[in-house]
Amino acid sequence: MINTGDLFAQCNLPNQNLLPQDGEVYYHGVVFDQTQADHYFKQLMQDIDWQADQAQFAGKIIKTARKVAWHGDQAFRYRYSGVEKIAKPWTPTLLSIKEIIEKKSKTTYNSCLLNLYHDGSEGMAWHSDGEKDLREGAAIASVSFGAERRFMFKHKQSKQKVAIVLAHGSLLIMQGETQKHWLHRLPPTMKVTEPRINLTFRTIEQ
Repeated sequence: MINTGDLFAQCNLPNQNLLPQDGEVYYHGVVFDQTQADHYFKQLMQDIDWQADQAQFAGKIIKTARKVAWHGDQAFRYRYSGVEKIAKPWTPTLLSIKEIIEKKSKTTYNSCLLNLYHDGSEGMAWHSDGEKDLREGAAIASVSFGAERRFMFKHKQSKQKVAIVLAHGSLLIMQGETQKHWLHRLPPTMKVTEPRINLTFRTIEQ
């Protein structure tokens, strides 16, 4: 019988899959030291043109407290939650982070979705990054700066869950059939009072 309770992933070995089946998730742990992570967090807060995210609900467009930005090699059109976004050019800070992440993951990326959570009251509901414009099965590199937050996966059929705490300056990579078989979320928490920035580097095909 499959245990439907949370499996808390404790490892930070980049070659150890955190998922028990039907996907691949690798946590590299902290790849930016404290000084680097603090620097990038500060630069991203200052340099990015953060905008309230939008989603279509019951035929209406609603705005979230969470802020987002979308950057890439070209003006990629990316549609999710019923709203289309057009990528802005890379900033020097994003290119610097991208170069480091590409070396760590041995993968190239052509776009990045950024999320700014002002505190633990802001989170993300269960979803998969399965939009048609994303290259199927390609790696998605998730970089975290700022407050540590709990991140969760849930299998779409068995409902089995896996949870991990993402540290300041850490890297998590999702690939293979992860988006096909698993949902993920950032649960809200009243214990976190500091902001967090998350960058997900992706590959768009249009």
